[in-house]
Amino acid sequence: MATKALNPMDASWLYVESKDTPMHVAGLMIFELPKGAPLSYFQDLFKDSREHQQFYAPWNRKLRSSRLKNLRHEWVEEKDVDLDYHVRLSALPWPGGERELGILIARLHSRPLNFRRPPWECHVIQGLEHNRFALYIKMHHALIDGVSGMRLLARMLAKTPEDHELPAFWSVPPEKRAPTASLTSAADAVGGLVAGLRQKFSSVPELARATRELLRAARSKTDPMGVPFKAPKSMLNGRITGQRRFATQLYSIERVKKLAKAADCSLNDVVLALCGAALRRFLEEAGELPAQPLTAGIPVSVRPADDQEQGNAISFIISTLGTDIVDPVERLQAIRASTQRAKAHLQSLPKSALESYTMLLMGPYILQLLSGLGGRTRPVFNVTVSNVPGPQQPLYLRGAKLVANYPVSLVTHGQAINITCHGYADTLSFGFVACRDTLPHMQRIAVYTGEALEELETAVYGAAKPRRG
Repeated sequence: MATKALNPMDASWLYVESKDTPMHVAGLMIFELPKGAPLSYFQDLFKDSREHQQFYAPWNRKLRSSRLKNLRHEWVEEKDVDLDYHVRLSALPWPGGERELGILIARLHSRPLNFRRPPWECHVIQGLEHNRFALYIKMHHALIDGVSGMRLLARMLAKTPEDHELPAFWSVPPEKRAPTASLTSAADAVGGLVAGLRQKFSSVPELARATRELLRAARSKTDPMGVPFKAPKSMLNGRITGQRRFATQLYSIERVKKLAKAADCSLNDVVLALCGAALRRFLEEAGELPAQPLTAGIPVSVRPADDQEQGNAISFIISTLGTDIVDPVERLQAIRASTQRAKAHLQSLPKSALESYTMLLMGPYILQLLSGLGGRTRPVFNVTVSNVPGPQQPLYLRGAKLVANYPVSLVTHGQAINITCHGYADTLSFGFVACRDTLPHMQRIAVYTGEALEELETAVYGAAKPRRG
């Protein structure tokens, strides 16, 4: 049987899976029904989708063994995928608003996936106000990362409202790619292992240099580069339970780009500044604001443009969130200096060393989770903040326009909240996921990011105005 071995980063998400920390990620897509949509729209959608019985990766991949602590995990292709299990219909009492939808998504996201099947589910949600409906699709993080998820989104939806001919998303064939990207035989796996070992040994000197640079930055009081364990303890970094809370924010991406240009920084720097401001306010109101600045772990895609695989191809950088700084412009400047330093450090590494460096950087975080020390010791960083670019043109499903695409990520022991945003068309969609018990009022953080954007705009544009006289 053809198999595909999981790389160390993909497999790590399986090793830390537990009832309190299910390691799946999801997308919440909000659609606007086309004008004149018949009452049978959803029945037709379900009927037509069930006619598509050809399954492509990643939708047909399941683990060879459902035992999650295996030393070597492999994907195999499932030939008989049970659509009635994987695709489900839900409904909110009409008219369902953002609050009701958020409660349902939090409940769905709290449930672990079944590893005896391909680890994904799709929920079609009716009953939303403003003539809308939603798709909530969740997949295990071992199966997909954010960038490949955005590529899947672009392929599963149509570019025009008139195009109703696309098959169901699980039947959309992958784009053409090199044969080596497919599931491999045992002989291929052995050859790949030998080649991989050679590559890792050749990268040892570069890894040693990168490690020395991290140690110097950890000892320095002036180097802005974020490093593991420089994060303070906070209420965000304790033990968690399995139930979740979910909240959203939606911005005009042009608004954020304009602000970034005026402040001479990146869009991602602005995202971090909004998160830093919101977390500072939330913790200050709770009387829990540390004197040291919170730090963020930021996934960085290292996937080549022509790589169509769905697994994880990410590295990480760590940045300050400037939560010790009152002034919003000074906070943004501190974040900009920190991210630029971290990116320069990452870019100095050759491609052959990136996977090993990522495991070196994330190793302490994974070890905390595997050992049960997560949430009991000093955090590697305080919060994960991720920004994933997506399709720039509007997309459609059987004539229904996609109006918002919210990420729904994961949290772990020691990381009680995750903030991820997706770019889509002219919007920037934030998804906030947190442990229900550890952060019972998490929705305030989402509200505070909106107010932080207005505050930062006032400060930046006010500072940019020329003085009169």
